[in-house]
Amino acid sequence: MPTDTPSVLIVEDEPDLANLYTAWLAEECHVETAYDGNEALEAIDEETDIVLLDRRMPGLSGDTVLDTIRERQLDCRVGMVTAVEPDFDIIEMGFDDYLVKPVSKDELVAIIDQLVLRSTYDEQLQEFFALASKKALLDDQKTEAERRSSQEYAELKDRLAVLRVRVDDTMKELLERDGYRQLCQDMAGESVISD
Repeated sequence: MPTDTPSVLIVEDEPDLANLYTAWLAEECHVETAYDGNEALEAIDEETDIVLLDRRMPGLSGDTVLDTIRERQLDCRVGMVTAVEPDFDIIEMGFDDYLVKPVSKDELVAIIDQLVLRSTYDEQLQEFFALASKKALLDDQKTEAERRSSQEYAELKDRLAVLRVRVDDTMKELLERDGYRQLCQDMAGESVISD
């Protein structure tokens, strides 16, 4: 994914809203717009870095578009931008982040920045942050009693804990390698010299 100008596909069936999102992001991104699920699937390709996807659209739903993106194994990050309040069904969905409408320009820019950053992570970190985003969203949207009574939420917490251990183990392993340690020392030395 290019870090200078990400390619963003906005999938939104309300033209005024799609055009507003496009205007907000046009200075920082190369933006394309699709007004329904079929247009989205025609527009998305290997050059698409980020998809901002509405869940509830006539014809092909955002959920179906998301499933198709993942089935095609397209290497893009997907942010759901939708009026659909999240429920525990989101845990198994293949998106990277989720915003509930209405959203502000700052929120939209922030999700793009986060998704661009996450695209540089390996698969393990991408999965970790996608699950952490889902947990944070459910923590915000669901009561403690709802979370405690949900088997899906309990499984999400377990998966997140396992991934956290794996990420920690990977970091320890990297830090134990002499080459990586030397690289970090070299980088730290360069930043001290350049200051």
